Amino acid sequence: MSELPAPEMPARSALRRWLPLAIIVVLSVTALAIGWNRKISFETLVRHNDAVHGFILAHRLASIGIYIVIYMVGVALSLPVGLVLTMSGGFLLGGLAGGAAAVVGATIGAAILFMIAKSAFGEHLTRRAGPAAERLAEGFRADAFHYLLFLRLVPVFPFFVINLVAAIVGVRLSTFLAATAVGIIPATFTFAFLGAGLDSVIRAQGAVYNACLASGRADCKLDFDIKAAVTPEMLGALAALGVLALIPVAVKRIRARRTAASS
Repeated sequence: MSELPAPEMPARSALRRWLPLAIIVVLSVTALAIGWNRKISFETLVRHNDAVHGFILAHRLASIGIYIVIYMVGVALSLPVGLVLTMSGGFLLGGLAGGAAAVVGATIGAAILFMIAKSAFGEHLTRRAGPAAERLAEGFRADAFHYLLFLRLVPVFPFFVINLVAAIVGVRLSTFLAATAVGIIPATFTFAFLGAGLDSVIRAQGAVYNACLASGRADCKLDFDIKAAVTPEMLGALAALGVLALIPVAVKRIRARRTAASS
């Protein structure tokens, strides 16, 4: 009577856990190596501005759906395209529609990466790291919504790193989704409305860029630094919102200490 080797089932289980994450890593590295992230730029937008706007006018709902899918894939693959995509969404779809579509796409993309990482890592890493890491993970999970809200509100923490950290420490999916969707709203709509206000700037740059191409020059480029739109005042305002998100955590800790002291 033949039996399957004992290690086969654990091996299959490990394959199911790690294969989706491996696929994501391979796709991400491939996209970066080929330069897909560089194709998502204002230069590309200017080159195809008339065609893109024509398609949006004819197929408004389909355009929003395509934009959401592009944003979702970019986030799931951890490509550094969030700022350009958000401002482009505002420019193409308008501040409200572009901002809302960006929130949906970013949240879905983050959830995909979160679930894949959680299935691969689970809480194995924190458990193997020792009691101290497990205590930190428990503390994070106890106030996961407010911690994640803080990390999402302050746009200086890499988006994909937050997704992975939340997965590693074992945050619940519902908490992750709620904190992500709410936390990215201020920055997303800020940049979407900035993009919506760049119509005259982009069209002027497009005219100069197209004239340069028409002259036969090979060194034509857009004279627009998207990072210039991220001002210290804007980051300060978002950081202040992040601090407000931590107030409930501080109040909870103070009350817990007072309760422990009185007892």
